[in-house]
Amino acid sequence: MKACLLPLAVMWSFTLAPLLAQDPLYFPPTSGSDWAGTSPEELGWCTEELPAFYDFLDQTNTKAFIALQDGKIVLERYFDDFTQDSIWYWASAGKSLTALLVGVAQAEGLLSIDSATADYLGQGWTSLASERERAIRVFHQLTMTTGLDDQNFDCTDPECLIFREEPGARWAYHNAPYTLLTRVIEAASGQSINGFLTSRLKAITGMKGAYLNIGFNRIYFSDARSFARFGLLMLNGGRWADRPVLADSSYFRQMMEPSQMLNPAYGYLWWLHGSAYHRLPGLPFDLNGPISPGTPDDAYSAIGRDGQILSVVPSEGLVWIRMGEAPSDDGLVPTTFHTDIWEALEAVRCPTVSPLTETDAANWTVFPNPTTGPLTIRGKQLGEDLEIEVWNRQGQLRWRGTERGSFSIHGLAPGPYWLRLRSSTEERGFMIQKM
Repeated sequence: MKACLLPLAVMWSFTLAPLLAQDPLYFPPTSGSDWAGTSPEELGWCTEELPAFYDFLDQTNTKAFIALQDGKIVLERYFDDFTQDSIWYWASAGKSLTALLVGVAQAEGLLSIDSATADYLGQGWTSLASERERAIRVFHQLTMTTGLDDQNFDCTDPECLIFREEPGARWAYHNAPYTLLTRVIEAASGQSINGFLTSRLKAITGMKGAYLNIGFNRIYFSDARSFARFGLLMLNGGRWADRPVLADSSYFRQMMEPSQMLNPAYGYLWWLHGSAYHRLPGLPFDLNGPISPGTPDDAYSAIGRDGQILSVVPSEGLVWIRMGEAPSDDGLVPTTFHTDIWEALEAVRCPTVSPLTETDAANWTVFPNPTTGPLTIRGKQLGEDLEIEVWNRQGQLRWRGTERGSFSIHGLAPGPYWLRLRSSTEERGFMIQKM
């Protein structure tokens, strides 16, 4: 696995790019294995880079990779014993599928995301007092802002769902409220989640797969092409060819916009690229720049544990998916792995202009990066009260200090870390690489 060295002081402003790819898009038949393709040579890609790209995928425990250009398959590769018909889990990438189904249910008038969750799950779905419980809306479940304590990450039992902050006051990646969205859909529709999925989505798109109950979680499983079909549906704004799956274009647009400014890289259970700052699961502070530097600003991604990734780039008519085991044994953050894949894929697509631009992140700089241990901080607004924290990728605080100017992380193991800088007036996050 190559080291992920993110540029320092990268900030991208969010702009809403067109959500729909340029026509015409190709859509494969809803049954059978026929799916038209186009070759990398026809697209002018650098095919001499393909062996290295496939080796990278293989070395990072990938089982399936598919890239679509305007709906047609450009790259499709399976590794080890995995095949076109093999089934794999989506992990948290399935959250984005659930977000679409919520929109479908709302478009049919079955539910409203502005309604209290208790309207569907009944009073007592949490341990909160009735008034506080009713303050939690379906919207908060979609945006990870319920205010419920996320220490019991997966547990959906009422005794696990306790008050921490008011809804909308805190962004925290919390599985339990998300998981309960499928029960909201079931209560609103009178169908099982898989029955609702089949009639509204699978029958139209030809997708295969199902939600399976695993512990408290409901995890979606499918083959790789179904993952890609979902991406193509999203590329076309929630329509399969000329047939709408999600008829509400306003909900689709809102799904792909910052749902709140606590974490502008998060829409309705979708990760958004191009934000000026972002917050990752498990980290209690913001990081400068987008979640995947170099990815086009209008891209959005479904990202799950162990690197289950669907990425859609409307401005380029591109969809790619990756399924597999964890890319490494060191707890690599899936959003960081997204950056690795994007960089490797860009070498194959060989764009003539680099999409990455660097700006001065409010005049804060940290150097050298990578480092063997010593680091120097410079910034106009740094005061004597500067606090420094170094976190590993598992969300564990590894070093804290109040030094100003220079400090050292010599005692930490080699690898990437999140650096948090705080003064009385400002806070910044950077990624650093300890050599």
